[in-house]
Amino acid sequence: MALLEKFGPLLGRILIALLFIPFGIGKIGNFAGTVSYIASKNLPLPQVAAAGTIFVEVVVALALLVGFKTRYAALILALFTLAAAVIFHNYWAVPEAQVMLQKTNFFKNLAIVGGLLAFVGFGPGSLSVDRR
Repeated sequence: MALLEKFGPLLGRILIALLFIPFGIGKIGNFAGTVSYIASKNLPLPQVAAAGTIFVEVVVALALLVGFKTRYAALILALFTLAAAVIFHNYWAVPEAQVMLQKTNFFKNLAIVGGLLAFVGFGPGSLSVDRR
């Protein structure tokens, strides 16, 4: 059990960061596509939103990964993920053929928010920059 208490939070941070960082880097390479997708949801300032998304998915997720200001990073990522669930996976407002996919993604995002809130509440674990 002590082994899990030591390495579990690190593994959790790695796995959650793996969800955000590659997608954030991908958005850099496809910035125009990201802006277009955000604009398709009628969000204001889609270029600013795309840049902010990249910052959160890369920089903030890297902070979570290494355990730097972990509680703040996790909270930012949790709020970001919750907003993404509501805005981009609004299964209640899509054609019937898309409901199951969007509903699945919506609830997966909520589960990710739950995992992030655990880091907000309990911190990064012993193997982190915050604990040095």
